[in-house]
Formats: sequence, C-alpha cells, structure tokens
Amino acid sequence: MKSEQWLHAHYEVSIEELCEFSGLSQAELGELVASGVLAPTDPAAQEWTFSADRLVTARTARRLRQDFELDPDAVALVTTLLERIRDLEAEIRDLRARLPGSSR
Repeated sequence: MKSEQWLHAHYEVSIEELCEFSGLSQAELGELVASGVLAPTDPAAQEWTFSADRLVTARTARRLRQDFELDPDAVALVTTLLERIRDLEAEIRDLRARLPGSSR
C-alpha cells in the first residue's frame, strides 16, 4: 500500500506536526506554501493545519533539498512536477482498468 493511501485526506496535522514528521522547518514549510506546493486547510487561520496526505509532499521536498542541495524555487518546481507525474500515472492506471478485457 502506498503511503498516500493510508494518509487519510480528512485527517489534519498542525504545522508543528508537519515539521516534526517531515524534517522541514516552519520557514521551509512557509516557502512551500508561498510557492503553492503546499496549501494549508484554511490559509486564513491563525494556526495552519494541513491535510495529512501533504506529509508525503513535505518529505519529498525535504529529500530533494537535502539530497540534491536544491534551492527553494527548484524544490518547489521538482515537487510540483513529481506530483503531476503521480497524478498522471494514477489516471493511466484507472483508464487501463476500464478497458474491455482488462484484468487489472
């Protein structure tokens, strides 16, 4: 089971929890929010919370920054592209499953 599947979209984590679980600082998470990679559940709230499935995105961003020493703009771009690839792959799987004679 992929980690995105068990991270229920209706469960929320605080920004402190997201920092703890992802390894990113609040400033780094703020940069991801500013670039549109992460979106708080309610951007106008005094204390931001995030859908639990955003943990995967935050961890990916941390690994990109750490492993490839990318600047914040590059992390945002690569993270966005990786998410788009995952979405497209899921769409392809769904379409293939609908094909006649498909056993998937």
